[in-house]
Amino acid sequence: MIVIYHNPLWSKSRKSVEILNQRKIQFKIIEYLKVGITKLELIQIAKKLNLKPKDFIRKNDKLFKDNDFKSLLENDNKTFDLIVKNPKILERPIVLDKNKAIIARPPELLNDFLFQ
Repeated sequence: MIVIYHNPLWSKSRKSVEILNQRKIQFKIIEYLKVGITKLELIQIAKKLNLKPKDFIRKNDKLFKDNDFKSLLENDNKTFDLIVKNPKILERPIVLDKNKAIIARPPELLNDFLFQ
């Protein structure tokens, strides 16, 4: 099943949900800002994205900039912990499908991703 890590306040995330609905694809929404995100989930996301955790955080986010988190980015374990404690810095939306994932920015990337 398709899973989307979703923040309904952001247009890119809402558009991604809209694309999934238009394609009549069954999916599960995880509002990670409400329910949180675990380190294990992040490790699985990193594997599916084939990225290090520092590559799927929002480095331009005010929270990131104001707290000098940059020094933690070279240590994956510390970066995972940082995201768990500050899920707002997670890039979004992230869409998972079986053994692959994508950061749907722009949301139209989902069209190719879903039909590969």
